[in-house]
Amino acid sequence: MSGTAPKGETSNATDAAPSDRHARIADFLASHGGPFYELQSRLKLLHANALQSGKRAVLFVALAWGMPFLLGLPGSLSLDPSQGAYLTDPGPWAKFFIAIAAFVLAEQQVERGLRIKLGQFARAPLIAPTSMPAAAEAVSDALRRRDSPLAELVCLAMAAFAALLSFLNFHTSDVSFWAVRHTADGNTITAAGWWSICVSLPLFVFLFLRGVWRHVVWAQLLRRIARLELRLVAAHPDGKGGLGFLSQYPNAYAFFVFGMSAAIAAAVMKHLLQESLSMTTFTMIMSGWLAIVIAFFAYPLSAFSQPLARLKEAGLLMLGVQATRFHRAAERKVLGRNVLADPTPEPNDEIADPSKLFDTTNKLSSMLISRAAVVPVAAAALIPFAVAGATRLPYKEVFSVLKKLLLL
Repeated sequence: MSGTAPKGETSNATDAAPSDRHARIADFLASHGGPFYELQSRLKLLHANALQSGKRAVLFVALAWGMPFLLGLPGSLSLDPSQGAYLTDPGPWAKFFIAIAAFVLAEQQVERGLRIKLGQFARAPLIAPTSMPAAAEAVSDALRRRDSPLAELVCLAMAAFAALLSFLNFHTSDVSFWAVRHTADGNTITAAGWWSICVSLPLFVFLFLRGVWRHVVWAQLLRRIARLELRLVAAHPDGKGGLGFLSQYPNAYAFFVFGMSAAIAAAVMKHLLQESLSMTTFTMIMSGWLAIVIAFFAYPLSAFSQPLARLKEAGLLMLGVQATRFHRAAERKVLGRNVLADPTPEPNDEIADPSKLFDTTNKLSSMLISRAAVVPVAAAALIPFAVAGATRLPYKEVFSVLKKLLLL
């Protein structure tokens, strides 16, 4: 399986043979392609058939978290939080260690999860043969967006802007800590501080934005597929018309969400260390973040609500007609006539009882997102906040809130 998009990969999909279309749909590789991928490939950090996420995670964490630690020695060994020691600052731990490692490790998990989900459309097959060329074209367009140099350039520009804000923030600090020496004559940024501005923070922001962009590409692909002619089944046992497998895709992003959450929770933890925070405010922060995470994944899945609603409506109408015919015929067999009859003769053809199908169709849900489907990713979103909150707030109350939010 080729990792990078070959030159012919983004050609007009309508000219491809049916087997090529199936392969193109099933082999969407979310973590391949793009300038940054090519750079890592040239540096032998990954290969087309092996992302080597573990090795790259160790390397990036060493660059982002380890280098400031080394540049700050021997002060980096201090464990005195009142002196702004590196090891006691939750920010570098969350952003440069946990988040960067999580973003890189998530690449393998995301790529495998999305490829399996997308491949199911071709395996079932859920896409009508007449819509296969349009589906292959949608995948080709998604691959072009995934590989866009402009998208990664924008991510890099935003990372540079974040570094500039960090530089300005360091100069306004009124206390000394591992990145800044504060004196009466002004602030001096340390070597560790400069490294965090020029390397660590831009790498964190770039990996985060690149991951978000690639999810946007995936979301647009799903929304285009939702507009195609789909071979859905109203009475499918998954209760989602045959699309139940797709509702599980957010769990492929568990590592990525954990990394995002750790970075935000670290900011909350810093606030807790400096000022008091009420349990009500903390609960609102956790609830708000969980709502954002769920919306992040609900957006692409919401495109399937309309076809599922149409399927349910049409299925109930057709099965309702069949049920009326079947049960009126059964009524005539028992009573010799219908309770409410008219002079027009009715056919006595043997037809199957549609009652079970009607009941199953009536239970069809048009919403793919559900609590049970997203519990792992919801836990990944909330656990960092629970850990941060437990440092200053009553841990029993914090974990009680965590449990309630997971069970909503």
